[in-house]
Amino acid sequence: MELITLQTKNTTYQMGVNEMGFLMHLYYGPRAEGDMSFLLDVRDRGFAGNPYDAGLDRAFSPDVVPLEYPCYGNGDFRSPAFNIRDSRGVFGTDLRFKSFDMKEGKYSIPGLPAVYADRKEAYTAEILLEDERLCVEVLLRYGVLPAEDVITRSVAVRNKGRETVYLNKVFSACLDFPGGRYDLLHFYGRHMMERMLERGPLNHGKQQFGSRRGTSSHQHNPFFILADEETTEDYGACYGMAFLYSGNFSFEAEKDQHDQTRIQMGLADEMFDYPLAPGEEFYSPETALAYTSDGFAALSHIYHDLVREHICRGKYKNAARPVLINNWEATYLDFTGDKIIGIARQAAELGLDMFVLDDGWFGKRDTDNSGLGDWTVNEKKLGGSLKRISDAVNGLGMKFGLWIEPEMVNEDSELYREHPDWAFVIPGKRPVRCRNQLVLDFSRKEVVDHIFSSISEVIDSANVEYIKMDMNRSICDVFTAVEGYQNYGKTMHEYVLGVYDFLERLHGRYPDLLIEGCSGGGGRFDMGMLYYTPQIWCSDGTDAIDRIRVQHGTSFAYPPCTVGAHVSAVPNHQTGRSVDLKTRGVVAMAGSFGYELDLSLLSDEEKEEVREQVRTYKKYEHLLINGDYYRLHTPGKDTEAAAWAFVSKDKTEALVSIVSLDSHGNEPTTYIRIRGLRGDGMYRCDETGETYSGAVLMHSGYPMPVVPGEYKAWQMHFTIS
Repeated sequence: MELITLQTKNTTYQMGVNEMGFLMHLYYGPRAEGDMSFLLDVRDRGFAGNPYDAGLDRAFSPDVVPLEYPCYGNGDFRSPAFNIRDSRGVFGTDLRFKSFDMKEGKYSIPGLPAVYADRKEAYTAEILLEDERLCVEVLLRYGVLPAEDVITRSVAVRNKGRETVYLNKVFSACLDFPGGRYDLLHFYGRHMMERMLERGPLNHGKQQFGSRRGTSSHQHNPFFILADEETTEDYGACYGMAFLYSGNFSFEAEKDQHDQTRIQMGLADEMFDYPLAPGEEFYSPETALAYTSDGFAALSHIYHDLVREHICRGKYKNAARPVLINNWEATYLDFTGDKIIGIARQAAELGLDMFVLDDGWFGKRDTDNSGLGDWTVNEKKLGGSLKRISDAVNGLGMKFGLWIEPEMVNEDSELYREHPDWAFVIPGKRPVRCRNQLVLDFSRKEVVDHIFSSISEVIDSANVEYIKMDMNRSICDVFTAVEGYQNYGKTMHEYVLGVYDFLERLHGRYPDLLIEGCSGGGGRFDMGMLYYTPQIWCSDGTDAIDRIRVQHGTSFAYPPCTVGAHVSAVPNHQTGRSVDLKTRGVVAMAGSFGYELDLSLLSDEEKEEVREQVRTYKKYEHLLINGDYYRLHTPGKDTEAAAWAFVSKDKTEALVSIVSLDSHGNEPTTYIRIRGLRGDGMYRCDETGETYSGAVLMHSGYPMPVVPGEYKAWQMHFTIS
């Protein structure tokens, strides 16, 4: 058997090719040497199909061995990663090994986000599979980042034949395991309550999660963990699978009749019917894999470092982010230019760095029923040009930012009246509205060209240093109104490519622009979007206590510096809950920090507290950007408290945040075990002035203060003395 072995610092990934050309998955786990093919249990089993070229030997069946890239039609009846039909409508492929190559450096993917690395930081493995009947080649590409313990996977499909074929399923990655005693962790949610952690056993049959909404969605995040049953934050084996894509996706986990496990991820195959003409090539989005035997915290650190160093790009990749004030919850659509300048003046007095003008500055946009698509400044509403506003904000010593929603259009807009065919509307069917808006067909270059040109004119007209790019509905009624265009099975993927093209153009034209992603908050919070936007508005739910749970789930894959988090008004506009200003500040400091409320309603005492919060955040921002994040208490499980910590890479400094979630009479003491410290270190706490053993803080913990009232918060800064 020919072996193909990929090595990182702490992990090994091995495949094997048998004499019939089947590419099998042998091992992925702790770093090891040697031949792992002894793990294969090749023997005759009932109702297991055998390759024709095996002759009378019934021992080998694709249905009962771990495969590296399973396809439909070769005798494997588990869920495939690849399915294709020919011009006659016949399904079925038989992918066999053709060649293997290794290259220095990390591959890239045309038109798609991908993990990047310096040439010496990574290498690429390429395995070529072929279906002789269809004359189709499938190139499996593996990007190996040894120091990061990450292996990425992507697939390129080439039509070498003379007839068009149709891709119905092209997943980016599959992992087969010989055993089946695993837990699956996924992150479900809804608008305003995204990425709620759910953990459960992987049972027999197939579990499938994904999105058909046109975005990665509020409902399921494209990040999953497969873990041993006993795995905890600090101990145990776990595998991560993250999809670098911002549209429809599917994740499948299957435990078969022989207790074998398969997990795989890629583009959603529902309504996917991609024509591949002779000579054409199709590229799948990328999946990033990671393994650790040291528990969920270690897995999170792998992905956090990957996102910070090898996915996020641009000026703000590792830079301090401006502390901003957004006017949305202060004014909604009801404002004037002078009112905006007044809010900015108050923000400058409190030490904030940036003012962001949200929805309502363009077109006929006094309600959310009109104006989208008309990206011209409403100078009547603003009392002058946008430059007048940005100059006034800059004159206060602050940066100026702007909200946009480029993918959307209202029927009550000049753009829709001129180009109704540019929106997704099926002829003869009344369209589904959401927030009374339709979706522009970003699969069409002329649509992207027009929107990019319009928004660029606005950015060029003023000193805009930040863009919040929103997207406030799910997509349906998919129809491309182009003469002669007949296949709609590729439109949704090409729509996402159009969004990426728009963002890449913004990067090229405005390299210093800070772009924050948003889709009704966290409806497109994925690693694909982070390639273009180094931070994403985490959730439209700004209630501090709800945000604790949202940020907790988000932290499993995404570093806190990418999480847009604001202090909002009380009673909260979504829940009606009142939480004191200190607690709201502590919660928001677990992300990229800012405010979203009417500052004029604050008392003098509260304004001084805001000044102090801004100073505190800036003092410790280096830990947020570069430190390791630890989940100390789980909200919803450890109901008495939520707690988290940022610890410097050298473990000499830690910032611990605690929020009480419940209050009782004669309450027992809650001990917060602080992870990530040096066991042999002595740590001085700034707040108490006392020195504590790192070993004791990790093993026994720090007693949470007991004070009357709900939702109290504490921050403690520890340094090695």
